[in-house]
Amino acid sequence: MKILKKYLLAVLFLLLLVHLSPAQSLKWSRDGNAFYQLERNEIALYQLPSENKNVIVSNQNLVPQGENSPLVLTDFYFSPDEKKILLYANAQRVWRINTRGEYWLYDLATKTLKQLGKSVPRGSMMFAKFSPDASKVAYVSEYNLYVEDLNTGNIKQLTTDGNRKLINGTFDWAYEEEFFCRDGFRWSPDGKSLAYWQIDATDIDDFLMINYIDSVYSTPIPVEYPKVGKSPSACRIGIIDINTAKTTWLNIEGDKRQHYLVRLDWLSSGKEVLVQQLNRKQNESKIYLCNAETGSSRVIYVEKDEAWIDFGSPDDSDNAYHVDFKHQFHFLPNSKEILWLSEKDGWRHLYRISQDGKKETLITKGNYDVMGVKYIDEKNSWVYFLASPTNATQAYLYRTRLDGKGNLEMLTPANQSGTHNYEISPNGIWAVHTFSNTYIPPSKEIVNLITQKPTNESNSIENKIKSIDKSRNRVEFFKIITSEGVEMDGWMVKPSHFDPNKKYPVVFYVYSEPAAQTVTDTYATGYNFLYQGDMTEDGYIYISLDGRGTPAPKGRAWRKAIYRKIGVVNIKDQALAAREILQWKFIDPERVAVWGWSGGGSATLNLLFQYPDIYKTGIAIAAVANQLTYDNIYQERYMGLPQENLQDFIQGSPITHAKNLIGNLLYIHGTHDDNVHYQNAEMLLNELIKHNRQFQFMAYPNRSHSLAEGEGTFEHLSTLFTNYLRTHCPAGGK
Repeated sequence: MKILKKYLLAVLFLLLLVHLSPAQSLKWSRDGNAFYQLERNEIALYQLPSENKNVIVSNQNLVPQGENSPLVLTDFYFSPDEKKILLYANAQRVWRINTRGEYWLYDLATKTLKQLGKSVPRGSMMFAKFSPDASKVAYVSEYNLYVEDLNTGNIKQLTTDGNRKLINGTFDWAYEEEFFCRDGFRWSPDGKSLAYWQIDATDIDDFLMINYIDSVYSTPIPVEYPKVGKSPSACRIGIIDINTAKTTWLNIEGDKRQHYLVRLDWLSSGKEVLVQQLNRKQNESKIYLCNAETGSSRVIYVEKDEAWIDFGSPDDSDNAYHVDFKHQFHFLPNSKEILWLSEKDGWRHLYRISQDGKKETLITKGNYDVMGVKYIDEKNSWVYFLASPTNATQAYLYRTRLDGKGNLEMLTPANQSGTHNYEISPNGIWAVHTFSNTYIPPSKEIVNLITQKPTNESNSIENKIKSIDKSRNRVEFFKIITSEGVEMDGWMVKPSHFDPNKKYPVVFYVYSEPAAQTVTDTYATGYNFLYQGDMTEDGYIYISLDGRGTPAPKGRAWRKAIYRKIGVVNIKDQALAAREILQWKFIDPERVAVWGWSGGGSATLNLLFQYPDIYKTGIAIAAVANQLTYDNIYQERYMGLPQENLQDFIQGSPITHAKNLIGNLLYIHGTHDDNVHYQNAEMLLNELIKHNRQFQFMAYPNRSHSLAEGEGTFEHLSTLFTNYLRTHCPAGGK
C-alpha cells in the first residue's frame, strides 16, 4: 500500500511499487581498508585511501564450463576469510524483488567456478550463505532448507515438509511486504545448526487474481493473503541440527496465529537465541531469550505503546557489517547488552538493554529522532546515526557516546545542506558518503569518518556543490499552519515564467500515510515522472505536503496521531493546508488537481470525495478504496482490529464517501495487483455507478502494483495521465 516518492528515468520507482533486485550493496573488506563493488558484471576491489582499483572477478572468470556467455550477476557474498565468493546470478522476482536464482562458488585462489545446488531445480535457490568456517553453504529451495558441503559437494535436504502453504526459511506475502522479512534462517556461531522461521499459511485464504489474456480460458492465480480482520499465518522458529536434520522448536508463549516473530539472532555462545515477538495489534513487543538445545524460553524485555510499536529502524541496509535493526539484534559484547530503538519518551531514541533485561540506559537524548543507526564502535564508546533535529526534510550523520553521557556531535559538514547517508567500514575509519538535495543529483565520495575529508579532493561532494549553479533549483520548501494549528512541511515548484499577478492551476502530489514522506530534500523532489513534458514550462504549480502520520522525524506524537484515523486525520491535514494555499493570490481555486499512487491513490480519492469544494480533479492509481480489503499486518498496525473498531475502517475508506464525487476522477488499477487488489477498483466503480457519479477508468491487464509489466505500459500510462490533467485542469496563468 506504499508508493515510491519519486520515479526518475524509470529507475527511482518506490520500493513498494517497483520490482528491483536486492541492493547491490558495497562490501567492505574484513580489515575495513578496502571495499568490493559489482561493476559492469565484474567484481572490483578498491584500496583505501588511494582508491586504486583491481578487478578480482572478470567476465571471463564468470563463463561456466561448456558455455559461451558469463553469468549475469545480481550480487555477491564473501566467505568470512575472503577466499571464496558466493555469486548470485540470473535472479528472478519473488513478490517485490529478485530473491530467487542461481548461486555459484568462485575460488579466488584457483579462479574456479562451481555451480551450487545441482540437485535442486535450477533457478530456485534463495538466500545462500556460508557457514562460519566457510566449509558449507545453506540455502532455501522451493520452501525447504538445504545445506551443501563445499568439499564433497554433498547436498543434504534438511526440511521436507515445505510447500506453498508451509514455508521454511523464508516468508509469505504479508511478512515480506510489511515486515520486509525475506531471508528466514541464521547459521549458529559454531556452524552446527540453523535457526529458521516456519510460516504456516494453511488457514490463510487464497486471493485469486485472474489471467484473462494468455489463453481462451481464464486462469486463476492464487496468493495466500491474510486480509485485515483475519488471523495471521502461524509462525514458529526452530533450531535444526545439520547432521541429524532434527528440529527443536522454540517454546514461545502465545497463540501462534495471534502474534508475529519479527527478529531473530544468535548469542555469541551459540547456545541461546534472541527472538522479538509482536502481538497481533503490534502494540506490545517482547524479547525472548531461548535455549537452542531445549527450546525453552523466557521473556527478558517488554515494551508497550498505546498506538503501535515501530518495527526496527528506517535504515534497511543489507550489508552485514551494518547495524540491521529490522531482522537481527545488535549486541555490545563487552557489556553483554543489546542496542535498542524505542519511542517510549516521545522520540525515537537508542537504549542499551542488558541481556537479562534488568538494566536499561538511554543513549541519545533530546527532542530529535534517530533516523538510522550506521555504526557502533564499542571499543571507543561511540554510536553513529542519522538524524536531523532542525529540519525534518533532511538527514545528517551524528554521533554520541554509548554510555549516554556524551553530547550530540554532528559530523556531516554543515555547509552540505540536504540528505546524507553513510556506508561505514568495519574498522570505523572510512565511509562511503552519499549526498543529494533537490538540485544536486546523488553524489558519492570516500571520506575519513571522523574528519569527513574525502580521499579524492577533485571528485569530492564539496567540489560538486561548488560547481553547480544553485539557480537550477526549482523547488521551494515552505511551512504552512492549518486552521487547527498543525504545522506542515511542503515543497512547491512554480511555473518557469511565473507572474505573481496571474492565477495558476495547482497540482497536489499526495501520499500522507505512515509508510513514506513526500517532502524530502532529495534529488527528483518536485519532479512528476508521469507528466509528459515540463509542468513548469506548461504553467502548473506543483505542490506536496507532509501532514501528521507521515514518518517524518518529528517525534512519536506526530507519527502516531493517525492511529485508527487513516483516511481522516491525514486527509483533513491535507485539505486544511490546501485551503490556506488557495488563499495565495496566484492560485486559481477553480483549477485544483490532486494525484497519488497506492496510499496516495487512497488519499486522492478521499480528498476528492470528502472535500469536493477544494479538489476539482483527481487521478488515483492503485488505491485502497476499501480498507477492509488490505492485508492484516499493515492495516491492523495502524487501524486496530475491525472486530473492535469497525467504524474507523468504514469512515476512513474512500468508498464510504464516493457518493460525494462532484469533480473529475480518473481511476487506474492493474488487474494483477497482488498488493492492493483489483477488487478495490470494482468495489469503488460499483459504488460510483450506484450513485450515478461519472468518472473515467483504466484497467491494465496482468499488471501488478507498479504497473511496470507489459510492452508500452509506461508510455500509455503517462499519456493517459497527462492528457487527463491537461483536459480537466488546464495549464497556464490567467
